[in-house]
Amino acid sequence: MQDSPSIAKQLMTTAEAVQRRAEMIAGSRVKTAAGLAAQAQRREAYRNVIALELQYRLERALAAADPFDEALLRFWSNHFAVSTDKALIGWLAGPYEREALRPHLAGRFESLAWAAVTHPAMLLYLDNAQSVGPRSKAAQAHPRSGLNENLARELLELHTLGVRSGYTQADVVELAKVLTGWRLFEREGRWYAGFDATAHEPGPKTILGKTYAESGAQELEAVLADLARHPAARRFICSKLARHFLADDPPQPAVDRLVAAWGDAGDLAAVNAVLRHLLEDPERIPVKLRTPEELVIAALRAVPQLRMDARAAYRAIRQMGQIVWKPPSPAGWPDTAAEWLGPDAMWKRVEWANQWSMRVHGEIDVRALAKTLFGARLSEHTEQQIHGAESQAQALALLFVSPEFQRR
Repeated sequence: MQDSPSIAKQLMTTAEAVQRRAEMIAGSRVKTAAGLAAQAQRREAYRNVIALELQYRLERALAAADPFDEALLRFWSNHFAVSTDKALIGWLAGPYEREALRPHLAGRFESLAWAAVTHPAMLLYLDNAQSVGPRSKAAQAHPRSGLNENLARELLELHTLGVRSGYTQADVVELAKVLTGWRLFEREGRWYAGFDATAHEPGPKTILGKTYAESGAQELEAVLADLARHPAARRFICSKLARHFLADDPPQPAVDRLVAAWGDAGDLAAVNAVLRHLLEDPERIPVKLRTPEELVIAALRAVPQLRMDARAAYRAIRQMGQIVWKPPSPAGWPDTAAEWLGPDAMWKRVEWANQWSMRVHGEIDVRALAKTLFGARLSEHTEQQIHGAESQAQALALLFVSPEFQRR
């Protein structure tokens, strides 16, 4: 694989991606021979953009001196999930992670939420780009346009408060009104993502019992600040962090410590520090099953002699049941072992281990590698299996399918 700096030079900004997406949509309407040829070129460019972005994401994970930072990115990317399966979001998925998520991993939650919710990838994925305030100037000019509640509903249910947290359908509608105006729009032949005041619903909005005065783009900022301070949001998100990093059923004291670190401002740096301390506890027993993506990253970090390019890596991830940037729903990929441990899923992991173990260049002392990776956690059973292997490939396959390697 190329080094990250050379790949980074080829990546698009959000603004460039928005324009390329618009050009691809416009080009699809041209049915001449030249137009069809141009469409084919754009489709190829689209596929290449996604492949390059995925390569960059993988390289960052492999090169990271501290894997915890990349694990945080994967968590928040799954929390504020978007999918390349919709609306040509493949142009935007990479810029979304780089520009909306990465800069805010250790900041305040409201800043992270703001960057995620107002990014064109999210606006397109959850249809807010088409949402228009019923009494806005845009609605008066285009009477068929209307309010879309998708982003508002998921912002409350999936991104902040969680289900059964006390919000009502009226709150969803009012939040949808706050979100109007955040869209993609064209001016003088160029496409932009941002706030369009002509599509914003005028007047005050009442959410969770609090009335927000009409203030245009600042309304969303005020609402997100209050959601970040809401007790339900603190508990919901900290529980989700503990479930992802610690255990499917995390201990309540651990969740309580994360909630305390969150404080009144959604201090993610403080939350990260507590989370890291919990992970580094020498008494902790790793029980979290690795997702297919985590498994492939762990294998490539542990065995540099695995000569795999990014396409092969993501093909393996896909074969084990996970497609990066294509979660099954806005809720993201599941985060408990029960969702990843079906008989077919386990067999695919065994197949992966057998295939990859035969693609190592050079010799490896697999027993020594196992001791380095797992230390005192290396079970006698796993060590004996590796020791009794008939070949290096078989020993490495046994390492990959061992409980110690499958869990983190």
